[in-house]
Amino acid sequence: MVTAGKVFKLTEPTPLSDLASRLSGYKREEPYEEGDYKFTLITEIVRLMPRGNTLTGVYSYDYVTQAFHRGKTIPLPRTVEALFSFAQREDRAFLTVVEKKKIANSIANKLSETIYERVGHILEARIPPESLRDFHMKNPEDTKITFFDNVDIPNINKLSLYGPDLVGTTLFEDYGKHGDLWYVVARSKEYGYVVGVTRDASVTIFNVTDKDKYLEYVAKEIYPLVI
Repeated sequence: MVTAGKVFKLTEPTPLSDLASRLSGYKREEPYEEGDYKFTLITEIVRLMPRGNTLTGVYSYDYVTQAFHRGKTIPLPRTVEALFSFAQREDRAFLTVVEKKKIANSIANKLSETIYERVGHILEARIPPESLRDFHMKNPEDTKITFFDNVDIPNINKLSLYGPDLVGTTLFEDYGKHGDLWYVVARSKEYGYVVGVTRDASVTIFNVTDKDKYLEYVAKEIYPLVI
């Protein structure tokens, strides 16, 4: 029931048609051999589809893990298929990768290399603490968790509040005076989703598995929060 992903930003807007032409047909094959086991590991971009001001696709790659079987450790190939979406918003361009943070970061770098021939054209997005606070204040009575970092109290690294009534306490305001809002878990009034958002634009929806609905929500609610 959990769908995780992360939002990135492009250093410069690139027409979606250019992105599509640079990504279309991308495929790399790498031989893998370990003892009696031989595989061909494939990395490719498939199912590219323009939709209005977005370009969606799937970044697919193979990797090898180790499995224990009958007293021996054997290599076992696995495949990750990560949905991604480029989107144009006026003079800004975004990338969303629907995967956990570590994988999403790696795929963002790979896409930057494929499109621009080097890492660094696709960067982490940033949501300022005040925008994260605005996100919380849209539905404060349904905010469940808040985390604060950059705390100025000696020997205190992070502060957190849990519970349905945290908005009614003075602690939220007090914590906000001593640290920056880093993470919020709240329920969206419009969508009914329970969403966790961090300042580095990692977004987790805890009650949605449909990835297209995930992308729709991120485009509507998260892109406007990004610096």
